Amino acid sequence: MGVVHKLAWLCGMLLMCLGQVQAAETEKADSQAAIALLEKALAYYHDNGDKAFAAFSRQGEFVDQDRYVFVVDTQGVMLASGGPSAALIGRDVSDVLGPDLQKAFKEALKTPEGNGIQQAEYRWQNWSDGKVERKHVYYQRVGQRILAVGYYLPRASAEQAMALLNKAATDLAKDEKGTLAAINSLKGGYLQDDLYVFVVDINTGRYVAHGTNLRLINTDFSMIRDPDGKPVGEPMLALIAKQDYGEYEYRWKNPVTGKVENKHAYLKKVGHFLVAVGYYSP
Repeated sequence: MGVVHKLAWLCGMLLMCLGQVQAAETEKADSQAAIALLEKALAYYHDNGDKAFAAFSRQGEFVDQDRYVFVVDTQGVMLASGGPSAALIGRDVSDVLGPDLQKAFKEALKTPEGNGIQQAEYRWQNWSDGKVERKHVYYQRVGQRILAVGYYLPRASAEQAMALLNKAATDLAKDEKGTLAAINSLKGGYLQDDLYVFVVDINTGRYVAHGTNLRLINTDFSMIRDPDGKPVGEPMLALIAKQDYGEYEYRWKNPVTGKVENKHAYLKKVGHFLVAVGYYSP
């Protein structure tokens, strides 16, 4: 690795560490705010009973940025919401929830009333950007009601993408066969929400591993284009042929949201392999 690229790598690692600290602090603040809003809603419900649903469904004291109170009963009917799920009030939502949210709902039903505040994760549309994102929810069962408040987890960051790239590169250098098999079997931590690893054999120009789409294995990477027809594979191969590390921006489908979004990829040469991880931005 040349001096310039080594400095770039070191700067990237420093940014990664700083970014991880900032992300942790942000999530901690979001978590505390969500719990505080739920506790406030629980106290209000204790004093007002089901009459509280009207207040929970208004844009007021029970809505805090993209955090809001929602209530479902133990039959799966949405009773109140200060967010986009207000459109579901009065409807049985148990059959329209995604698999992860159905699982969280079933766990909530099993939770005895006296167990206090519980938590779970699922995916839900963020009304601020219209994208389906990870959401962490705190909830508590009160009689036949389940009161909840959630917050959206940050999208995978540049720092997380860099960390995953370095992990994959290190593992590949130690155990080529095992690492490629793990990436292709979605094991070993190489798929993290909207972050995933893909590996191309530089000698053949073909995919040998991909974290989300096994149909690409053995296909010609140099022929890969974005949805608008812009070359993607060829310029990445050309870049990594000249240096051991690089970056490339393009448009690609996000496996989490299902939408075509801007993507920034980090590239690294490991022996005769191109290893890449990219993060999506709105």
